[in-house]
Amino acid sequence: MNKTWVKYIEKGEFPNTNRNFSVMRCNHCDDSPCTDVCPVTALWEREDGIVDFDTDRCIGCKACMQGCPYDALYIDPETSTAAKCNYCSHRVDAGREPACVTVCPEDAIIAGDTENREREITQTIADQEVQARKPEKGTEPELFYVDGDEGSLNPGATEREEHYMWSDSPTNVETHGGEREDFDIERAAQSLANSEVFRSGSSGAEQDPNARADGGCGCGGDCQCGRASDEQNEVASDGGTTTAAEATTTGGRTEATANADTKSTKDRAYELLNEEARRVYDIGEGHYRSWGWEVYGYTRTKSISAGVFLLTTLAMLGGLVDPSPTLLGVSALVSTVFLGITGLLLILDLEQPARFHWVLLRPNWTSWLVKGAYIITAFGGYLGLVVLGWLLGIEAITNPIVLAVGAVLATATAVYTAFLFSQSKGRDLWQSPAMPIHMLTQAIVAGAATTALLGLAGFDSLVGLSSLTLVGGLLLHVGLIASEIFTPHQTEDAEEAAARITRGQFKQAFWVGGIGVGIALPLLALAIGVGLGGVATAGTVVLASTMALAGLLAYEYCWITAPQTISLA
Repeated sequence: MNKTWVKYIEKGEFPNTNRNFSVMRCNHCDDSPCTDVCPVTALWEREDGIVDFDTDRCIGCKACMQGCPYDALYIDPETSTAAKCNYCSHRVDAGREPACVTVCPEDAIIAGDTENREREITQTIADQEVQARKPEKGTEPELFYVDGDEGSLNPGATEREEHYMWSDSPTNVETHGGEREDFDIERAAQSLANSEVFRSGSSGAEQDPNARADGGCGCGGDCQCGRASDEQNEVASDGGTTTAAEATTTGGRTEATANADTKSTKDRAYELLNEEARRVYDIGEGHYRSWGWEVYGYTRTKSISAGVFLLTTLAMLGGLVDPSPTLLGVSALVSTVFLGITGLLLILDLEQPARFHWVLLRPNWTSWLVKGAYIITAFGGYLGLVVLGWLLGIEAITNPIVLAVGAVLATATAVYTAFLFSQSKGRDLWQSPAMPIHMLTQAIVAGAATTALLGLAGFDSLVGLSSLTLVGGLLLHVGLIASEIFTPHQTEDAEEAAARITRGQFKQAFWVGGIGVGIALPLLALAIGVGLGGVATAGTVVLASTMALAGLLAYEYCWITAPQTISLA
């Protein structure tokens, strides 16, 4: 957990290697997604461009962590609120520079107003070739890197290996989408013994007592080792010496390259900088899965709440079932219970649960967390009135206008989360344009499964209708899954997240839970029930509905968790 950290990567093959360093921090974007998604304006953009933060206002919802594509925010364990680099705004207000600029001994960090042409930072940006991190996100980042290296700026450019060159990663770092297991020293030793570098170095050591394990010279550079004289040597890109017959190293052995003499030092340096980077050391990612079971649990309970009431009102409005205050009241009561569980899960997910009411009392209207909170509150109030009307025997609760209002509120409750996820610009897989439709479809599936169970509790007219709706909803659900998971994606992060769902850590939960239990088996059960008796039996309906609800939870677990395993920094 750091406001600023230095990342370094290594490139090349021995002896032509180099290590690149990059300072990572908040980009203080001109169009900052963290300020848009923060529900209580704990984050805001100052007039001078600094994105500042107020810990006394934060509720710890972690939405800003999902919205930031640069992994610049974290939860401070001392305050239980989000935190990040704020450009040392207290120093800037006092006419001083940020602390990192002051302490840097090499003047490697330049800070200032980029709109002031007289400042050094403006002249540097104008004169040098600079790069920004993930400009395609549209955040307009204000942090620039002079001669930035893609291997350092793009976290996806360096893959995690099973074991590293000289150390092993901590146990809480994911590898290929899964959490790291405990370090196995026997396995690491076997891996090293099987490596070509190790074997070639060992054979070389047997032939030449001066040879190093990596195949190089062990004399410290004092002998010629078969090379041309010093007068013919040139300085290599790594600071050593090379001859006109340039050599490249492969697996510890040297092979002369025919065209090496035509390559200048600049050409070799350019090739070196553009070689693939590797990870030789790694650290634990403290931001891994900042949205956990509470979030994918609340999306399911919210779908049930919205779906069961939406289908009941639509069935009455469409004349498919007779308007009944009792049926509407029972549906509203079930919906209220699951909506209450939804609110409880939302509060449990906060790092500062005592401040949950600030979402309503200190709202930032650009955040879909705020809009969703008001939608849920309105829907909850409406459901309370319907339940009260049912208990008082008021027939007017089945009026078409009243039913239409309920259908609109239920639909809004079902789909608003899709727009919240779309504000999470750090998670590419969540940027699917079909997500609002998919959220509504999942609510229909959850509602159909629940109303089918209600039908078995005495409302016989709902059984057949709910079963048919469940079949249609599941077929639409699998089609939307195919469009979101199996079609080509616009970014590598989205492609990798989808691959981790279908082929990586989450494949069992996805294929067995989301597809098998949640879609295939319910459809098969209903088809067999209809085929045997012309209509699905009570046991078949219960089994299919229960499996469909369990499958939705498994799918939502994969959909919400997998994108959070993609490194942002």
